[in-house]
Amino acid sequence: MNSYGIMAASAAILSFAITLALGKFFIPFLHKLKYGQTILEIGPSWHKNKQGTPTMGGIMFIIGIVISTAICIPFYYKLSEFMGIHRIETPLMAAKIFGGLAMAVGYGLIGFIDDYVKVRKKQNQGLTPKQKLILQFAVVILYFAAIHIMNNTFGGESLTKVGIPFFGKVDLGFFYYVILSLVVVGIVNAANLTDGVDGLCTSVTFLIAIFYMIMTNLLGMFGLSIESAALAGGCLGFLIWNLHPARVFMGDTGSLFLGGIVCALGLGSGLYVPMIILSSIYIAEMFSVILQVLYFKISGGKRLFKMSPIHHHFEMLGWSENKICTVFGLCTAVMGIISILLVINNI
Repeated sequence: MNSYGIMAASAAILSFAITLALGKFFIPFLHKLKYGQTILEIGPSWHKNKQGTPTMGGIMFIIGIVISTAICIPFYYKLSEFMGIHRIETPLMAAKIFGGLAMAVGYGLIGFIDDYVKVRKKQNQGLTPKQKLILQFAVVILYFAAIHIMNNTFGGESLTKVGIPFFGKVDLGFFYYVILSLVVVGIVNAANLTDGVDGLCTSVTFLIAIFYMIMTNLLGMFGLSIESAALAGGCLGFLIWNLHPARVFMGDTGSLFLGGIVCALGLGSGLYVPMIILSSIYIAEMFSVILQVLYFKISGGKRLFKMSPIHHHFEMLGWSENKICTVFGLCTAVMGIISILLVINNI
């Protein structure tokens, strides 16, 4: 096994172990603080038995992923230098890796504030939608500003060129920042909507991380591949606590972080189209809510789905939570294979 393989495996194992171990201590701690989930009255009636399940558990995998990434990637760089292995990661790429991780943590912090307000007030409303959007756009703008400064410092890259399969690279100029800021905030909120069934957001993101790891490895972006491995390990460690019946929920703390790091990997690698394809389940969840609201208004009170987001529609049809996770996971796997084929076609 080469240095990359050793560090990717180490990142996954370390992140998994930290996240899993934290559950032993953190879940009872959340119980003690009475930081339990408040279930919406409009939600499925059978979700009422989840009332009081500890939330904010996303802190567990955030810690695991951050520690694992912070240890394994610098160690990989040093190990490569020691072994005389050439790597294509530039200082700008390192900035994208750790800047992207910081962006994800920023989204996790917004989620933490939202969760904290909810549990303190014992209600399902934390920050207002306007407050969330302002903070979310601020985080992605800070990320782009930091990358722009780093690029000016080290020079050499055109940041606004986007690779579109079968069409080559297109320079979007200023609109690159506008469009991708909207995409990032959209995916982050879509990931949040996906977290409505035990294990769903965790399992879908685990698969996204696996496919990111494969794609970035194919492109020789080994630092990002190691970060993807850390994400996969953290999700798997949390899934043990989060599968139905869940002993802890990730809360907005976790779901916003996961949406943020999925976007960070896409932005860092330049795999913009695969980022959107891999996020198909997130996006489907978001559009199911939008379509439900629009149809309700247009039709004078009729519903397009039995309930939205769409995972609740399938619950109302009698699907178990584990079946929803399995089917949505298979859909993500198909999207992952399509993404890999696009990457191979453009290498």
